Amino acid sequence: MRKSIIALVLVATIPAFALAKKPQKAAETASAPVVEEAEPTITEECVINVSLFNESVKNKQYADAWDPWWQVYTTCPNANKAIYTRGDELVEWKISQAQDPKEYDELRQLLLKLHDSRIKYFGDDPKYPKAYILGLKGVDYCNFFKEDPLKEPAYGWLKESIEGMGNKSQILVLKTFADLSNARYKSDPDKYGAAYIADYQLVSMTLAAQAADPANKNAARAQENKDYVDQMFASSGAANCDKLDEIFGPIVKDNVSNLDMLNKIMSMFRRVKCTESEIYFAAAEASHKLEPTEESAAGCAKMCMKKMDYKGAVTYYEQAIELAPEDDKEDRAEYLFDIAYIYFDKIKSYQLSRQYLRRSLELQANQGRCYILMGMLYAASQPYGEGMAPAKAAILNKTVFWAAVDKFQKAKMVDPDVAEDANKLIASYSKYFPTREEIFDLPELQDGASFTVGGWIQETTTCRAAKQ
Repeated sequence: MRKSIIALVLVATIPAFALAKKPQKAAETASAPVVEEAEPTITEECVINVSLFNESVKNKQYADAWDPWWQVYTTCPNANKAIYTRGDELVEWKISQAQDPKEYDELRQLLLKLHDSRIKYFGDDPKYPKAYILGLKGVDYCNFFKEDPLKEPAYGWLKESIEGMGNKSQILVLKTFADLSNARYKSDPDKYGAAYIADYQLVSMTLAAQAADPANKNAARAQENKDYVDQMFASSGAANCDKLDEIFGPIVKDNVSNLDMLNKIMSMFRRVKCTESEIYFAAAEASHKLEPTEESAAGCAKMCMKKMDYKGAVTYYEQAIELAPEDDKEDRAEYLFDIAYIYFDKIKSYQLSRQYLRRSLELQANQGRCYILMGMLYAASQPYGEGMAPAKAAILNKTVFWAAVDKFQKAKMVDPDVAEDANKLIASYSKYFPTREEIFDLPELQDGASFTVGGWIQETTTCRAAKQ
C-alpha cells in the first residue's frame, strides 16, 4: 500500500505528456533503434526510477543514477524525455570512466543509439525536434569517434540539423559542422571544394543572423564564432577567386532567374573579396534585372568600372545608395566615396567629387581618406588665370597647396590610420607653397594672413611661405 502511495506521488511530479505519449514510428537514422517495435509499458517502477536517476544526475551522483536510468532506458524508453536529456550526460560520464577499449566502444555506440531512441519517442517535440537531436548526435560522433578522419555520418547529421533548425541552430553544431567540412576539404580539395564553399556560406549566414538578432542572448558568441569560421575559410585556399569562378560559373548560368541563389553567390563573392570576378558581375547583373538591391547595384557598378563605363558606374552606385538601409551609414558612405573617386580620377570633375566627399563625411565624420582625397582635388586645381597677369596667376595658383595641406592635417587628426600617408603628402606638397620672394609684392599673401582660395575651392586658409 505504501509503495502505491509513493508511486502516485511520483506520478504527480511527472509531466502528463510523459505518461500519455505514444511512441512514433521509428525514425530513419544511421543506427538501428535500441528498443523493440512493440510499445513499451510505463509501469510504476519506471516512474519511480525516472525520479531516482533524474535527481541523482542533477546532483552529479552519476554512479547512483546509472542503474535506475538503465532500467528505465531498457524497459520503458518512452516514459520521460529526461531519459535522454539526463542520459546524454550520464553516458558521457560512463565513457570517461571506461578503462577497456571494448567497453569504451560499446558506450559510445550506446550514446549514438540514445539519440536514435530520443528521435523515435520525442522527435516531434516543437522546441527540440528531430533536427535538434541530430545536431547533438553529430557533435557526439565528432567527439568520440576521432579515429574517423572524415566522419561522414556526422557530416550528414549536422547538415540536416542546421537545415532543419535554421537560425535556431546551436552554435556548437554550426562550429562543429564548419570544422568538419574544412577537414574534408583539406583531405581532397577537388572532391569537397564545392561542398565546402556551400557549407561555409550556410554556417556564416546562420551565425550572422544570430549575431544580428537583438533578442538573442548568445549574439556575442555567435559573432565570435562567425569571425572564426570566416577566418578559417579565408585561409583555407577555397576562397581563391579563380576556383570560385570555376565552380559557380555554371551555377550562375543555370540560375539567372533564381534570385535567392544569385544573391547568395554575390554575398559569398563579396565576403571573400572576389568582387572583380566576371562571375560576380554576371550574378549581379542577372539579380539586378530580377529585383534591384543594394548588393546587385554595387556589383553592376564594379562591372561598369572594369569596362571603363564610369558614368554607368556612378548611376549604379547612386542606386546602391538609395537601396541601402537608412541606418546602414557605413555602406552608403563607402558608395559616396567611390563616386567621389570616379569624379576625381576618371571624369576629372573636381567640384562634383568634393560634393560626394562632403556627403560621405556627413554619414561618417572620421574618414581620413575623404580629407586626403579632398586635398588631392585642391592640389590638382588651378583656379586662377582668366583675366589675370600670368605671373600673378602662377603665384596665386600655388595657394591651393595651403588648402590641400590643411585637408591632409585634418585627415590625420580624425583618422590616425591615415597619419603616415597624410604626413608624406604634407611634406611633399609643402614644397610647392609660394616662396617669400613670390609673395613679396602681394600683401594679401603675407605670412599669417587669412586668405580665401578662389575659384570653385573657396576655402579659407592661413598664408605661409615655403621653407627655404
